[in-house]
Amino acid sequence: MALKKIAKEIKDAKENIFLVYAFNATGKTRLSTAYKEIARNEDTQKQTGVYYNAYSEDLFVWNNDIEHAEENIRLEIIKSSLNDLHSYIDESKIREKLEPYNPKFDFEFHSYEENPADGIEYITFHLKNDEDARDIKISRGEERIFIWCFFLALFDSDGWDDNQNEYFFIDDPVSSLDDNHLFITIFTLLELIEKHYKNRKIIMTTHHIGFATVINDYLTKGEKASRYNNKKDPKYKIQLLEYKDGNYSLTNPKNDVLLYHLRLLQTIDIAIKNDELDLYHMAMIRQMLENISSFLGTGQLKYTLNVIGFEDTDRIATIINALTHQNVYFPQSAVMVEDNKTIVVEIFEKLMSTFKFVLHT
Repeated sequence: MALKKIAKEIKDAKENIFLVYAFNATGKTRLSTAYKEIARNEDTQKQTGVYYNAYSEDLFVWNNDIEHAEENIRLEIIKSSLNDLHSYIDESKIREKLEPYNPKFDFEFHSYEENPADGIEYITFHLKNDEDARDIKISRGEERIFIWCFFLALFDSDGWDDNQNEYFFIDDPVSSLDDNHLFITIFTLLELIEKHYKNRKIIMTTHHIGFATVINDYLTKGEKASRYNNKKDPKYKIQLLEYKDGNYSLTNPKNDVLLYHLRLLQTIDIAIKNDELDLYHMAMIRQMLENISSFLGTGQLKYTLNVIGFEDTDRIATIINALTHQNVYFPQSAVMVEDNKTIVVEIFEKLMSTFKFVLHT
């Protein structure tokens, strides 16, 4: 299935809250772009909603003004259709969204001088305890949090008209955040869902299993779960985005289980049965071994190999490390040789026999 068909399936779904989980490099950001295209107003070709993804972050560009010894450091905002909505966002609203993150910086909006109606041209930052309020460049993590809070304030504004009030599409808002900021971001998103789910479709995509699990548990088992998970009138749905042989598909989590290690093992099990093992399955095996070793309190991959019955742990660990130097789940072009496939199969079988995982694949 093509991504446009996946996007239309989500758009036409009766549920207003849609959570899509996918491994990295599966096509989540491309899905948000496909949704943007099929959700346009057919008559005006204008957007009917607002999305947050990697492209949204690209609207914010640093101007370090090196020619003037960095005296005018600022974060510029590239003009887009969102500029029409800037007047509905004030600094106090963003400070309110930032407060749970306990930022060390403060900021100031600067609108276009010739025509303020064009929105915000750039933003300057300074340390809260700096009496001179000198302009600074905030860290990449602080920048991501600020941009997220900027969009939260935009989502939460009262300036919506009939043009862009149909949906919010939010792609991986917790990417690269530490655990503390991850949970803060999750709860800011849950507040957004609670406020808007009756009137707008809210689509979230993520490769972060912790994010997906917390969101899913809150919407299906939390205090307010009856609002979202009513069988007669369901408002929420979780799906897995998968890519295989050039085709995308949306599937239901098996047995309503959304556990990272089980999902890894299910994927490896299917690849073994279909003789489709590739190098990224070795990366999954490594991730599984590392998760177990952390749980056992050692953090040593070789320790887990020994626990499940391997004696030549140095050799196996060296092979795994050598073949998984790239990002986990990134489908590499090289084909895994038969000897390495045998290692994956043997590790998988020993993991299953040692820990008695039940996969229901």
